Amino acid sequence: MTARWFALGMAGLAGTILFAGWWWSRLPAPPAQAEAFFVPEATDAPVTPIPRALNLDARKVALGARLFQDRRLSADDSTACVDCHRLDAAGQDSRAVAIGLRAQRGTMNSPTVFNSGFNFRQFWDGRAATLEEQAAGPVHNPIEMGSNWPQVLAKLAQDEALMKEFRVIWGQGPSGERIQEAIAVFERSLTTPDAAFDRYLRGDAQALGEEALAGWRLFHDLGCSACHQGVNLGGNLYANLGVMGDYFAERGRPVQKSDLGRYNVTGLVTDRHVFKVPTLRNVARTAPYFHDGSIERLDEAVRTMARYQLGLQLADAEVRRLTAFLESLTGRHAGQPL
Repeated sequence: MTARWFALGMAGLAGTILFAGWWWSRLPAPPAQAEAFFVPEATDAPVTPIPRALNLDARKVALGARLFQDRRLSADDSTACVDCHRLDAAGQDSRAVAIGLRAQRGTMNSPTVFNSGFNFRQFWDGRAATLEEQAAGPVHNPIEMGSNWPQVLAKLAQDEALMKEFRVIWGQGPSGERIQEAIAVFERSLTTPDAAFDRYLRGDAQALGEEALAGWRLFHDLGCSACHQGVNLGGNLYANLGVMGDYFAERGRPVQKSDLGRYNVTGLVTDRHVFKVPTLRNVARTAPYFHDGSIERLDEAVRTMARYQLGLQLADAEVRRLTAFLESLTGRHAGQPL
């Protein structure tokens, strides 16, 4: 048995363990609007195209869009959600780590807000169970917005037009909970359907080019689909960063608290360096990569994941095929390509 096949076998075993332990217990039910597909030659896990429409309250979407861009949610009126999750930059900020209040440097890469409604948990370490819970985090984080709900509500109370919007929707003025709900509903509207891969899943055999189709098959054969499946091709389970190698020892800089992942939430030694598997949707538009923003290029991210998650050294042709497949995951928002 060659070393490559041995590594593939080990990677498959690791993927099977991860899948069995997390898939059925952690995967949320898919949206009712989603069309379920099984692609036998690609993966046994359910992969679904992003739904073209969701049943959301348009009034809450509109209000949430305003609040998402409202800098009054920060202590000094300088920072809004959109600063770290730019809608013109695939829902992220193109920085290694976020920059918050008073130009303070954060510790984690800002994940894309697009398609975040399909994630089973929020934040890299999964500490928020819902988008509503997540929406409160940056407001209260001293590095990000450095504020609190009483301070925010006092400022918003001066805006009669905004007060009216809350009363129309809820019959009463704003509260922290209602602000969180509006922002969360808006974020759920930020979907990117109709990627070439979605069209392929819906039956368009010509949607993927030859290289991308070969990459999709290779994606499964190498074991990538053990962690990246479902509507978001990720975002539905946790995994250890460094299954087949010590990513942190070889990264070239000391381990930080943010590198501990789920351990910071649970305190369990087994959760050290465990993170929510990121979505691969629009991944070609969301560099830099990983929780630490350490990887600038998509092909480099592919090689790094193969090395540390699968124990493989990929050939250049394999990287090209996988990258072509990942590029086919770039969708459209509000009818416009990202």
